Amino acid sequence: MNRAMPWLVALTFPFGCEAPAEDSAPADPYVLVLGVAQDAGRPQIGCRSNCCESARRNPDDRRFVTSLLLADPRSGKRWLLDATPDLREQVEVAEGHPVTRKAPGPRPPLFEGVFLTHAHMGHYTGLLQLGPEAYNAQHLPLYGTERMEAYLSQNGPWNLLLAQGNWDYRTMVPGEAVSLAEDLTVTAILVPHRREFTDTCAFLIRGPRRSLLYLPDIDKWDRWDTPIEEVLAQVDVALLDGAFFADGEIPGRSIDQIPHPFISETLERLAPLPRSERAKVVFTHLNHTNPALDEDSAAALTVREAGMAVARRGTIYPLGK
Repeated sequence: MNRAMPWLVALTFPFGCEAPAEDSAPADPYVLVLGVAQDAGRPQIGCRSNCCESARRNPDDRRFVTSLLLADPRSGKRWLLDATPDLREQVEVAEGHPVTRKAPGPRPPLFEGVFLTHAHMGHYTGLLQLGPEAYNAQHLPLYGTERMEAYLSQNGPWNLLLAQGNWDYRTMVPGEAVSLAEDLTVTAILVPHRREFTDTCAFLIRGPRRSLLYLPDIDKWDRWDTPIEEVLAQVDVALLDGAFFADGEIPGRSIDQIPHPFISETLERLAPLPRSERAKVVFTHLNHTNPALDEDSAAALTVREAGMAVARRGTIYPLGK
């Protein structure tokens, strides 16, 4: 992203696909996509497939790990959703968002807070970049569930960073909104996903006029006691788990050990919905092997023909007008 002109590459799908001019930065809260890949990104370590070799040769083919920035230009504040292994680069992507942000002092806070979905590699290990060996954040609010707090407070190096004041933990109660402004809230929603260390939650972001669901990880839709169709009906945009396009995508590994809803399954399940509902769906958290990561692929075309989309870094989703 051109940091001097961040708005020239910002899109607003599905609320319209025109890129806003440089002088028309959003005045109301919005969400900025910082990454779209599964936990290990693309290129992935040790992968010599064409998808990763291409990403090594061509920076445009690289994909950062799934993360969002929630920005409020009215106050100049911003919050991070998931701290990924690519956080260092994603801070650069977030430069200039929002344009009203002030950065006083020699080491200003990078964010007003960080919201964590769960303790899998791609969603919290970037916190190390905020510790004393790197940025050395001071009393940065961390938001997550009670089980996430227990995990961080009982295991190193996280408990040391809490003890020495790099972070302050703020426990979220699923279903109860955290107010960031009078008309801007984040609510944790528990979803079924591997619970080795913590539970897993999605985040529902409600702004002045629009709402967005961030659900990067779930085992399968039929393992959730809440139908995804009901959740879609309550939001304007839904960034959903799209880790794999179809079965058999990872040679040498069993998908049963890393369950996610295939994009093909989600397309089939949501096909009966009106096109206006399907247009809310944007797939994120795509594995490096997922062919839908490539815009010109048959898989990506299939997603578009179904009336849905694949997330792109730099996309802006407005929550206001």
